[in-house]
Formats: sequence, C-alpha cells, structure tokens
Amino acid sequence: MIDHNDLLEAGWPRSAVYADLIAAARAYEAKGIKDKAYILKLLERDFEKPDARLQMRRQPVEWSEAIKATCPEDEENIGSVRRYMRQLMKVPVVQAGAIMPDSCPAGAGEATIPVGGAIAVKNAIIPSAHSADICCSMYASIFESDQPVDEMLDALMASTRFGPGGRSLEDLVPDPVVEEDVWENRFLSGLQNYAAIHIADQGDGNHFAFLGKLEIGPVFIEQLKEAGHHAVAGPLEQHGGKEYLVLVTHHGSRGLGAHVYKRGQKAAVRETERLAENIPGAAAWLDYESEIGKEYWAALQYVGRWTKANHRAIHRLFLGNTGAGKVAEFGNEHNFVWKRGDLFYHGKGATPAWKDDEDRPLLGLIPLNMAAPILVTLGKDNEEYLSFAPHGAGRNLSRTALKRNLLGRDSFHDIEKIQNIVDQNTRGLDIRWFHGKADLSESPVAYKPAEQVKEQIEAFGLADVIAEISPLGCIMAGDSGPKPWQREKEMTPKQKRQIEHRANRRKTRQKISDWDDDDDR
Repeated sequence: MIDHNDLLEAGWPRSAVYADLIAAARAYEAKGIKDKAYILKLLERDFEKPDARLQMRRQPVEWSEAIKATCPEDEENIGSVRRYMRQLMKVPVVQAGAIMPDSCPAGAGEATIPVGGAIAVKNAIIPSAHSADICCSMYASIFESDQPVDEMLDALMASTRFGPGGRSLEDLVPDPVVEEDVWENRFLSGLQNYAAIHIADQGDGNHFAFLGKLEIGPVFIEQLKEAGHHAVAGPLEQHGGKEYLVLVTHHGSRGLGAHVYKRGQKAAVRETERLAENIPGAAAWLDYESEIGKEYWAALQYVGRWTKANHRAIHRLFLGNTGAGKVAEFGNEHNFVWKRGDLFYHGKGATPAWKDDEDRPLLGLIPLNMAAPILVTLGKDNEEYLSFAPHGAGRNLSRTALKRNLLGRDSFHDIEKIQNIVDQNTRGLDIRWFHGKADLSESPVAYKPAEQVKEQIEAFGLADVIAEISPLGCIMAGDSGPKPWQREKEMTPKQKRQIEHRANRRKTRQKISDWDDDDDR
C-alpha cells in the first residue's frame, strides 16, 4: 500500500495534499491496481506536483499580543519577544500565534518561541515549541488539617524532592504509570528507569511546592457548577463558606521528558530537512500524518499521563504524612501541545483557556510568585489570543542580569545578602529551600509585579479569576551548587601534566604578544 514514505521518495514535498494523495491511492487499490510504480504515475497524472520544497515565508503571519508595557524594562522585553515571534511566524506550518502578559525570551536561537508564547500549527508538532520541560504543569489538592504550617512544611519536605538527578533506588516511589506498556515506542525506548527514579521528584528552576489557603464560599461553588466542574464543586458544596488548605505543585516531566524532547528534536530536524529548506532548528517539525509523527504524539501523551501521576504521588505522600483529608483536586498543563481539529496548539508557558470536549471552560491555576496568591481561573475561550492565558508572572530580566543588578558582580554568592533580600519580600511566610541556600532568581523580586499580570488577564479577556489561593509557605530547590558535570573531580597525573603543559604554552604566547605590542608602540 502507498504510504507517506513512498510519496516522499517519489519527490512529493510533504504538505496538506498528502491526505488527498493517499485517498486517491486507496481508490486505485480498491479498483484492483496493486503496482506501486503505476499508482505513483497515476498520481502524477491526476495531481499537480509542487516544484519547490517548503521555504520560510517572506513575511510573517500576524500574531496577537495580550500584553502591555508599563515601564521601560517592559518595553525592552516585549521588543525582544516580538523579534523572536517575527521569525517564528515565518515558518510555513505555523498558522497563528499569540503572546501572553508573562511573555519573555526563552533563548537566543532563531525562531525560538518565547515564554508566554502560543502558536497554532497545521498538522505538525514542533518539539522546540514545547521545549525539554514537556508537560510542565500545575496540580492542586484541597484538604483539611489542624496541623501548624511549619509542621505541614516539614511533612512536605519529606514528601517531595528537588535538584538534579532522581531518587535513589532505596527511595523510589512505586506508581502504576511506570508499568504501562509503552516502552516499545522509539521515543520512550530505554527510558523506563527515568520514569521510575523521577516519581515524586520536582527538579529545580521555577518548580515549587506551595502551601496556601482558600476561602470556599457559595459564589465560588456556584461558578464551578455553572462551568460544569461538578467533580470539584460537589465535594466542596458540602462545606460551603469554609476556609480550606491547598497544596499546589508545579513541575514537568523531569529526565523522562528531557530525553523524549531530545529524540523528538533530532527526528524533527532530520524530517524537516527532507521536505523543506532553510528552516531554523528551533522551528523543525514532525508531520503528524507520518508514522514518526504519530509515534511522537503517542509519546507526548504518555509523558502527560506520567507527569500527572508524578503530581499525584507527591500529594499522596504529603496527605499520608500529615494525616490530612483530601476534599477535591484539579490541575492543568501549561507547557505542552494540544490537538484541536487539524491544528496543534503549542504553549510554551501558556495556560489553556478554551472549552473542553464537554463544552466546559477549562479550570486553571496561574501562580505569580511565592509571596503572591495563586489565581484559580476559568478560561474565556478568547480566540483572538488562541484561547490561552499566561502561566505565571514572567521576567523582565534574565537570572544573571537580576543578580548583577541587585548584588553586583563581586557578591553573586553572598548568601547573607541574598537571604536578606528574600526575607524582606516574603515576610510572614515559611519559605524553604530544599538545598538550604536561597535562590534570588526565584524570589518575588525576579518576576513582574503580580497585580500587573492579573490586571492584564482581565483587560485582555483571557480568563475569569474566580478565587485566589493565599500563600502560607513554599518549597523550592534553592542553590544546590554546581551541576554534577561542573563539580571538581580529582585529576589524574596525566591530566595535571596536560594542564601544566598548556599553561606553559599560554605563557610563551603571551610573551610573544607583549613583544609585538612593544614594537607597535
């Protein structure tokens, strides 16, 4: 039977016409024509073959902007975001785009989707547009407990894990998701151990475990019921007008997702080179109609299930350690790909805010910083902005620029100064750093003002804020020191001799350079 590879080898550039070509080939086969070469000749007779391979567009497709500058730093940041969007919107498979109130650059490569960016792609998946942290997401458990906050934070510290690597073999947390029959998939093959060691493991960066409180009143419950979220509203309705505690976790798919992304990106670059020219690596795609594209899509779906199981494992351990009673739970992804018809909606740090298959506005969680409330939202399905909302507050400065501005170059590692800044901006809260040292780049001063982002969610009609989870405490990775590959190791005698030899060569070259400078003067 004629398939996509046969069409590629026959010189048909991969495009939307493939569906028509395959349908025509099936019709020929149904008439009794079985010779592939003859069928391919019939296709060339009946269909016009494009002469050129796909190229970047001369002009970008327009995108929408749900963001407004409020200061010079905003202006500069938005200018950078626009530059990358302008490149990305020239990619031939990209149909539409939008940027959210938390938008900021995510890298320096051409056509790299910014944080807070969203694109709609025709029948294709762009791995770099969901990035290595596949399915970075939020999850909340509403529960009851009489324990003091510090004791609950102690229990939470014992329930989760942050930092590089994964859990040791003696500390693994079993979960049925690890035993799913998925490991023959080329993008998942050999990764089952990563799935095992990263259950109940949150990583580092902006990932967190947040403890807060939520006022449950009749208005909130009625909004949930009207939106069709009875699984959440039902248990809460029995306790209307009561304040509850909430555990919220934020993390992605850890080493499992990182390896799936690497494989997907490598395959996307290879496949894109077969059908297009001059496409930046960050925009390489996998055609969903191809076998490899469908296999990558299946791998993404597993990574999504795994990440949700990871959230639930942490919540299960915490509730068990505290003896607390869970009342309700919900969550959402914000770093993923969603299929809607023949369009694949990619969000790089963008919260889905459309209506689901049951016509319910999606329930979402939008964190702003460790000292600000987490917003509980119902999506407004605003198609002007691809029906997304922001995933957080976003940054106007990179981590390094922030530290340089607040600490100066000579005190990047001034632990006391960093802790003082964090303390001043988190008064009254129990802030924990899993590895002991505070991380200034994850403190409230690192992010855009929370109120600014909330106001722009409302101003651009992205979502309805129906509740706020007020902060009590938070755990983040903190400064765990150099990465494993950056840490000093005992050198062998041969390595020491090589270093000495190179140092002597540098000294000799410097002397020659100095002499040349003297001659010039």
